[in-house]
Order: sequence, then structure tokens, then C-alpha cells
Amino acid sequence: MPQSIERGGYDARSDDTSSQPGRRRMNDAVFARTPQVLPAIQAEGARLGFAMASEPKTGALLAVLAASRPGGRLLEIGTGTGVGTAWLLSGMDASARLDTVDTDGAVVAVAQRHLGSDPRVAFRLEDGGAFLARAEPDTYDFVYADAWPGKFTHLDAALACLRQGGIYVIDDLLPQPNWPDGHAAKVDALVADLISKRGFVTVALAWASGVMLVVRQGAPPR
Repeated sequence: MPQSIERGGYDARSDDTSSQPGRRRMNDAVFARTPQVLPAIQAEGARLGFAMASEPKTGALLAVLAASRPGGRLLEIGTGTGVGTAWLLSGMDASARLDTVDTDGAVVAVAQRHLGSDPRVAFRLEDGGAFLARAEPDTYDFVYADAWPGKFTHLDAALACLRQGGIYVIDDLLPQPNWPDGHAAKVDALVADLISKRGFVTVALAWASGVMLVVRQGAPPR
């Protein structure tokens, strides 16, 4: 056994992935199971000039997390053209159900054309904040907040609708070229707020676009 592995350390020599078959298998830019409908959705999104879809790494994580909620109720705030929706559906089992919410009818129409025949998904064309404001507590096993509501506003409402053991996911937490002035401070405040929440376990991942996972451990915030 190489000494660096025996010590539990990181062997910098393994950075040469061309000579390390194991490292090639751990390539997180290669996805074994990509939703078949994804290229068609992305092509339509490009024609619309929509550039806010979930990136593939985040999508692959969404699929895995959705698969961990068999028979669960899932919520997506920010449907967009349905890229994240497609990844979620690809991980869900036959008895799981997904509510996906957005205000932009033009982009949601793309998602509906490609995914609307799937009985597991319900499209809600309305403001995400209004949806969360009337959502019943302890309703969802998984929440993906990919819009302003449920993330920078209505955060407590999004967390309150999680069941115990439910997972809340946000991304786009690493600096992006399209961030307006002052947005970095909002992201920092959001991350700090989530870390400070009682009754939740959190992990921040400096990976993909910057992801944070939050799991409800006890009672939702009051």
C-alpha cells in the first residue's frame, strides 16, 4: 500500500488521471444516467435565451437525492425550462410526486411539452413565495429552491414545509459572472443563516456552482 494511502493522506501523484484507472472512474464530469429528454429541453432553452438552468453536476446530485425519497413528496421552486425537473424525475420512483413552481409561462411551457405527460409531476404557474406562504407544514420530503423565493425570501416557510428527515437543497452559491453588485453579501448572509438554524444539519459543498444541503432534524422553525 502506498505510504500516503496508508497514512490516510492525499497522494498528489494521483492527479495524473490518465495513468490512474480508479481516478478516471471517479470523474464527476461523467454521468452514467442522464435524462434522455435533457438535450431537447436544453436546445429549446437555448433558443429562448434561457441561461439559468441547473448544471449537470447539480442535476446528477438532485437525481440521487430524489432516489433517496421513495414514495416521497418533492418540491421544486423555480421550474425554468425543466432541466432540474428532468433530473429529479429521473431519480424518483413510480410512487413519488413532484410539485414544481414558477411564474414564467414561456419557459415552463418548455418543461410541460417535454415532461407534462409524466403523471408524477404537477406544474404550478404561480409565484413561489405565494405557494410557500400557504404550504402546510411537514408536507415535503425534499425541497429544491432554485429561485429567489424559498432561498432569499420565504426561507423559513420553505424549511417549515419539510418533514423530519427532509432535505432542502440550494445551489449557485459560488461567485457567478452574472451576479449583480451586492449579491455576494446576500449569499454569505443566507449561508450563515442556514448554518445557524436550530433543528437542522447542514453541509456546504464548494463544488459545481456551490451547493448546500440542509436536513431537518427536529421541529421546523417557529
